[in-house]
Amino acid sequence: MPLPELIKKSAEKKIQAFCENRVPPHARSQVRLTFKFRGNVVAIFEERAPWRKDLTEWTSLPVAQIKYVEKTNRWELFCADRNGKWHKYLSKEATSDMDAIIEEINRDPTGIFWG
Repeated sequence: MPLPELIKKSAEKKIQAFCENRVPPHARSQVRLTFKFRGNVVAIFEERAPWRKDLTEWTSLPVAQIKYVEKTNRWELFCADRNGKWHKYLSKEATSDMDAIIEEINRDPTGIFWG
């Protein structure tokens, strides 16, 4: 079953604000945060501007993945390893509070999201 529209819209609004606020305005020509929903999952990416003249496309690195589990009505947080494979983030329990998930990504107490 697809992600309920009301829950998706609320999460989208909060993640959009997080992405906009995380990168200071003066740095946005060099780095940006984006996100993409796919079914019940939203992935957050850090994108960086081309660093050489021969490059034209921004590079993208996975930061976090957040999965909505309909059975429990909770969000689960995942982190990517160096190969881009997702693993459940064990330092934060599943929660219905998207703000708590975003705060965990922002604080990054383990260093897994921002290094």
